[in-house]
Amino acid sequence: MIISENWLREWVNPGIDSSQLIEQLTMVGLEVKTVEPASTKLENVIVGEVLAVEPHPEADKLSLCQVSNGKNTVEVVCGASNARQGLKVAFAQIGAALPGLKVKKVKIRGVESNGMLCSASELGIAEISDGIIELPADAPSGTSIYEYLGLDDNLIELELTPNRGDCISLAGVAREVSAINNVDLKDASGKIIKATIEDDFPVEILAPEACPHYVGRIINNIDPSARTPVWMQEKLRRSGLRPISPVVDVTNFVMMELGQPMHGFDFDKLEGGIRVRWAKAGEKFTLLDQSEIECGSDLLVIADQRKAVALAGIMGGLHSSVQHDTKNIFLEAAFFTPFELAGKARRYGMNTDSSHRFERGVDPGLQVRAMHRATELLLDIVGGEAGPVIDAEIPESMPVRSPVSLRYARVKRLLGIAISEEDVVKILESLNMRVEQQEQGWLVVPPSYRFDISIEADLIEEIGRLVGYNNIPGTREAAHSRMESFSETQLGINEIKEALVRQGFYEAVTYSFVSPETQAILDPHQETLALSNPISADMSVMRTRLLPGLIQALRYNINRQQQRIRLFETGLCFIPESDGLQQKTHIAAVITGSRDNEGWLSRSEAVDFYDIKGYLESILRLSDQSKYQFVKTSNPILHPGQGADVMYNNQQIGFIGALHPAVMPRLDLVQPVFLFELELAPILRSKLPNFVEMSKFPSIRRDIAITVDTDISVQSLIDCTYSIKSKILQEVFVFDVYTGKELRNNRKSVALGLILQDFSRTLVDGDVDKIVVKILNQLKKQYNAILREN
Repeated sequence: MIISENWLREWVNPGIDSSQLIEQLTMVGLEVKTVEPASTKLENVIVGEVLAVEPHPEADKLSLCQVSNGKNTVEVVCGASNARQGLKVAFAQIGAALPGLKVKKVKIRGVESNGMLCSASELGIAEISDGIIELPADAPSGTSIYEYLGLDDNLIELELTPNRGDCISLAGVAREVSAINNVDLKDASGKIIKATIEDDFPVEILAPEACPHYVGRIINNIDPSARTPVWMQEKLRRSGLRPISPVVDVTNFVMMELGQPMHGFDFDKLEGGIRVRWAKAGEKFTLLDQSEIECGSDLLVIADQRKAVALAGIMGGLHSSVQHDTKNIFLEAAFFTPFELAGKARRYGMNTDSSHRFERGVDPGLQVRAMHRATELLLDIVGGEAGPVIDAEIPESMPVRSPVSLRYARVKRLLGIAISEEDVVKILESLNMRVEQQEQGWLVVPPSYRFDISIEADLIEEIGRLVGYNNIPGTREAAHSRMESFSETQLGINEIKEALVRQGFYEAVTYSFVSPETQAILDPHQETLALSNPISADMSVMRTRLLPGLIQALRYNINRQQQRIRLFETGLCFIPESDGLQQKTHIAAVITGSRDNEGWLSRSEAVDFYDIKGYLESILRLSDQSKYQFVKTSNPILHPGQGADVMYNNQQIGFIGALHPAVMPRLDLVQPVFLFELELAPILRSKLPNFVEMSKFPSIRRDIAITVDTDISVQSLIDCTYSIKSKILQEVFVFDVYTGKELRNNRKSVALGLILQDFSRTLVDGDVDKIVVKILNQLKKQYNAILREN
């Protein structure tokens, strides 16, 4: 938000300079982002008067103006369509320095021009403007325009946190400055404007949970030709708003001054009365920016008896808007609840000044005051006759400011300094809080505009802000060092990360909220937690896996010609279950492209399942690898035959494999992708090193080839072999799997290598034969395995 320092000092003018004021605002929590002068000095630019206007003899769109500077009259060539006799203007005389331009005496189409009649943009006080500035008729000719417009001003841009919606107005900032410096506010906006006509208009609130308070007023017979006064135009420009027309400018002025968004309707285009209701699904209407929207049933609209005329708290409709010939208007000021309006504007790609304020919270008691202020300004500018204030309210739906208990001892405990009880009460009352003494402290009722105060710590924060954080002395705490215990079986997450980084992986950090479409593709059977106020439609659910974010990062890199990619991520996943939301930390990785970097010593081979399996096993080796198994999977996102579930102590903790060919086009992927995702907690449990003496005696290797049914996994054969629990069987591994025409009846050949060794003697053939026979019998019994003879 941008505010004018001069306008702020009209409300509250402490005896401090600009730099002190800016420091105060930042230290009290209203961070000042930038401070810029309202204008350059504009030397030799004065108030001039156009005495006569004639057509240019050589150009249809130019005119010759006789301009008085209060002493002399000179001829100026002007191209503005609003130049006319009797108009007071900003006149840049010869030698004036405008932004990017020095005014000189020049000939324009054969006629000498002795200066320049300036628009607001040419003076550098507005980005765009329509015609030259029109000054009031009583502006004294010859006066410096810099002085007349009060351009010796600073524009202060504030970066407000979302909880300080009460400060998105000049009045809100002025309240803070008043409390900091203990000076009075000069509020001139409290005048009550009585009705002069009896015209009324029915208002019906059909959605009190979203709009419990709606205030309206009819003003008839306004002057459509009236123009917004220069002082108001300047205040709007310095607030970052472009002057448009008196009715729009007044509603914008009240919004910037008091913080209450307002809207003006062309009363003659409203039918029957105002109805505040939920939109009908599929209801369409055109907004002020000429865009047509289709409403959902959860969108609040302002309607008359036949149609919607405005998006509540966001933007008005085009059909009922105030036009250049409007004579009768209906003013609106309402309170819309932040929860019901949150995210509705962003759904349609909008972020208006109104929605920005309503989403953060507008004072529910401000509407009538704002209506009187807007009425006062409009009657002064466009005239007219004001009807009675129409005040529709549903009291039981209005927000209630609950009292908050504050303990004096707690203030000292949290702030670390002693503040007298009198000072505590003084600070709270300076912030317009009602304070009632209690036994151990106070019962405090915050003002209606402070939505951010609900607990004791909030009140203590307010006290700390007003005392000044710089005034709270630092203290040095006594440190009592002690040696913390740690477990040798607990791995640090950085050890896992470093193991992957050493193998060429890059760590990715992605959002916890993802696209519901991508989430449904990569975890199709899992329910998700939807966000009530998403940033955008493609970030509207909480992830149940890390893969949606990783796949998006992978696709982003592929689209930028990165063909060899290794990415991993660790983070929380959010899984709705019957007993509540479970948050589990996962680790996931994706790879694609060639196995090695391109080089004259390496062939350009693509990665496959065994590459991703090797990467996973490299981190499982840091844990207790004996507790892990890879078993056949039916995971729908994995390629059949190139995927596995990862088991830990016979419980599934993740999966690994190639992305299914049918899934890849849905994710806009064309090259093979291999991935894994596991729960992280089991991996972080390691095994204590255990010393084992090496045998002094030689080992013997014996190979066996057996045939089994093709649906029997190799891992189950290895597990079966180990199950005989022989102390001389040291290792079992597979070195060949064969399927061919020689093997019939859905059988396959599996070759196992057996390493046998004793620690007390040298094995002989008889020892080895006995254990081999035992293994074959066990395999025969459990899996109908038959020893191949050739």
